[in-house]
Amino acid sequence: MNKHEIIELLNNDSKNDWLFNEADKVRHKNVGDEVHLRGLIEFSNICKRQCKYCGLRSGNKNIDRYRILKDEIILYVKKAVDMGYKTIVLQSGEDDYYDADKMTEIISEIKKYDVALTLSIGEKTYDEYKAFKKAGADRYLLRIETTDKKLYKEMHPHASFEDRVNCLYNLKSLGFETGTGCLVGLPNQTIESLANDILFFKELNADMIGIGPFIPHQETPLAKADKGDFWLALKVMAITRLILPDINIPATTAMETLNPNGRIIALQSGANVVMPNVTSTEYRTKYEIYPGKICINENPQQCRGCIEGKIKAIGRTISTEKGFRKFSN
Repeated sequence: MNKHEIIELLNNDSKNDWLFNEADKVRHKNVGDEVHLRGLIEFSNICKRQCKYCGLRSGNKNIDRYRILKDEIILYVKKAVDMGYKTIVLQSGEDDYYDADKMTEIISEIKKYDVALTLSIGEKTYDEYKAFKKAGADRYLLRIETTDKKLYKEMHPHASFEDRVNCLYNLKSLGFETGTGCLVGLPNQTIESLANDILFFKELNADMIGIGPFIPHQETPLAKADKGDFWLALKVMAITRLILPDINIPATTAMETLNPNGRIIALQSGANVVMPNVTSTEYRTKYEIYPGKICINENPQQCRGCIEGKIKAIGRTISTEKGFRKFSN
C-alpha cells in the first residue's frame, strides 16, 4: 500500500467496514485468535519532559508525584505472575532517579519470574539500552507520536525528533522487540502526516505499534484543544495491521476512554494485545497522562476478570505464551 492509497483510505469513511474486516482477517491469518495480556506496572509519574499533550509533563504542578521502588515493583510482578501474566510492562515518565544501575537491578530481579519484560521509560543512551538488554529486558516501547518534524517540535519543547528516531534504531540494533506508535488527532496534524507515520512504522519494521486518539488534559497547554476521533484512530490501527501483518498491536485504553466498547472494537479490527493495569488503585489515579482513563478504580483482579470476559465473549482466547513477534526480522 503506497502513501496515496493510505491517504485515500483515511479520507474515505465509506470503506471503513471493508477496512476493519480486512484488518481482522489479516490479524487472524498472521497472529491467530489468541489475545496476549500484558501486565502493566506504572512505577513513576515523575517526568523531566514538557510534552504539551501529557498530564505527566514536568510543568504540571497540580499532580501528586510518586515513585514505586524495587521491592514494591517486585511484589506487583509476583501478583501479576500469580494471575497468569506472561509479560510485564514497566512504564514511567522520564525519571532520572532510575539510572542504569537501578534499572538493571530491577530487570534482573523481574526476569527470575520467567516472564517477558517490556520497558517504556523514554529516551536513553545507547549504553543504557545495551545494559537493559544485557540484564534481560526483551522489548522496549518508545512512541514517536508524530513523524511530522514541525509538529513534533511544537509538541515536544526542548526535545529532538532526530534523537527520538535514533533511539528507536538503537533499540532495533540491540535486538529489542521495538515498539512505537502515534497519537491521532493532535492539533495541526494532517491526514498526510498520519500516512507518513504508518510508512515510518513499516520502514522501522517495528514489532509492536500502539495507536490511540489524542485526549486533551486540563493541566496542559492543549487543555482546550479538540479531542481526537475514535474512528480515525481505529483506521490508522487497521491500516497498520495490513502493512505489518505479523506484529503485535494493542487495543489501547485511550480507545475505550472515547468509546465504551473501544478495546473490543479494536480487537475486531486488527488488534491482538491488551495491557491491563496491575498497579494498585492508589497509584492509578496519579498516573494521568490523559483524563477519564478507564479502570482506575478497579483492582488488578477485577481488571483481569473484566477483560477476559469481554475477550471470550467475542470468541477469542487468552494466550498462555509470552507473545513474541513470530516472524520478526
